[in-house]
Amino acid sequence: MNYKLIVQSLLLGTSVIVGPVGAQAWEPRFYNPQPLENDVVLPMPCDGSMVFRKVYVPASKPLDDLPIHVGQDSEEWGYVEQTRPDFIAGSFTEKQGKGSTRYYLMAKYELSQLQYQAVMNAECPKAKNSGRLPQTELNWMDAMQFAHRYNQWLRENALNRLPAEDGTAGFVRLPTEIEWEFAARGGVELGQSDFRGLTYPMPEGLNQYEWYGGAQSSNGKVQLTGLLKPNPLGLHDMLGNVDELIFESFRLNKLDRQHGQAGGFIVRGANYLSPAADLRSALRKEQAYYGQSGPTQSKTTGARFALVSTALTSRDRVAAIEKNWQELGTGAGESQQDHNGAVQQLGKLATEVEDEGLKVQLKDLELQLRAAKQRQEEARDSAIQSDLELGAFLCTKLKDDGLYLENLERNFELNCKGDLADATCERREAGLKEQQDRVHKLGRYYADSLIRSGNLYGQTLISQQVPLLQELMERNPSQRQLLPYLQAHWITQQAYLKNGQIDVKKWSQACKQVKLP
Repeated sequence: MNYKLIVQSLLLGTSVIVGPVGAQAWEPRFYNPQPLENDVVLPMPCDGSMVFRKVYVPASKPLDDLPIHVGQDSEEWGYVEQTRPDFIAGSFTEKQGKGSTRYYLMAKYELSQLQYQAVMNAECPKAKNSGRLPQTELNWMDAMQFAHRYNQWLRENALNRLPAEDGTAGFVRLPTEIEWEFAARGGVELGQSDFRGLTYPMPEGLNQYEWYGGAQSSNGKVQLTGLLKPNPLGLHDMLGNVDELIFESFRLNKLDRQHGQAGGFIVRGANYLSPAADLRSALRKEQAYYGQSGPTQSKTTGARFALVSTALTSRDRVAAIEKNWQELGTGAGESQQDHNGAVQQLGKLATEVEDEGLKVQLKDLELQLRAAKQRQEEARDSAIQSDLELGAFLCTKLKDDGLYLENLERNFELNCKGDLADATCERREAGLKEQQDRVHKLGRYYADSLIRSGNLYGQTLISQQVPLLQELMERNPSQRQLLPYLQAHWITQQAYLKNGQIDVKKWSQACKQVKLP
């Protein structure tokens, strides 16, 4: 116990949060039963620990965020879970090659009884296996108090262990609904089709990944954290075992947006009493902050914490955000001629008119126009990424089909020239011509796609999307094999943008020469 800190607080008349007494170091099996590479481990009182995983969200500019769709199409629960667009961004910056990426952190396991007691009790709990059970019967205020006490303890005892953004230490809190669902679905580790599925992919079957009600799974009992396999981000029990508290208040779904009324608090995920059919990434429920006798809590509700940073971390960051904000919807950084004159003219008029009412209207119109242009720019950037991904995929086809054609040509040369010709040669020649035609058409389609994209968007806009798509492919195991083809395609497209020369044969050859790691 930090007696010096206690004495100082008494002399100054301030309060201090200190850890419980009687600490005995925990063995890793009590806080990280399934360790993974790149786990982020934070200390806790009582020589304990809490483990987090990084959830990456590719970004380059301060106000960049990733458009996603959350929820699920549902006739029955549309007003709660209907699919809608949203956006996600990271808190912390991580250097990556010549650039950088962003991420936030999510607790790898549900908050355990052992972890809760280590922060909230006056004496240290004994580390035992039953302490790995999730801490349930938490009300929303309990979770807030836990986060507050843990943050205070971290700042007093382990400030240098906290990830920092722009020199400002992060903090622990309940996740927002978007942070939770993005992580529950698997983040950028998955392609769009898997991300939009009812659950993240479970190749070995539901029972190997999540706890739910019934004799085939939990058998009506809450289970120790971390017994089953994790989701693609390395997070355990995201959709089952206990449902989890969310930071913000519940809102109904109004088609493609949320309704204006804020209600009780949100819990996400199913629990150990839920039927298997209820396990889905979109499952969300409302609970009242207070019942008839006090704060609402449940034997099936627990918590999982996020680790994030503030947004306005320094004067330099504020200046960078302000600059980025001023550029939104103005086409700043584009190579095209000024097609945003309306935005600039409105801004100029708004500063020159003397009528205050008209000035407000013009300024409002300018912001509306900028917002509309910003939506167009985001749609354009998504289309550029799609074109780049198509180029990489076509490059793989050019390699595979081209190598197959070479094999057919060798076999025809060996078996059907001169005296070697036999009855199969007519069939071989027809197959050879068919493959030659296929490769020719594929090469033309690849060239048309490359030329159209280059002429439509230009070097500046395409180059901004290449590193973002590279990161998405790098983090998605199913797309990782496309990376060398994307690099080959981008080299070819840059050459075309520089000299305007079209050489389909050379472009196809570049794809055939791609070497896989």
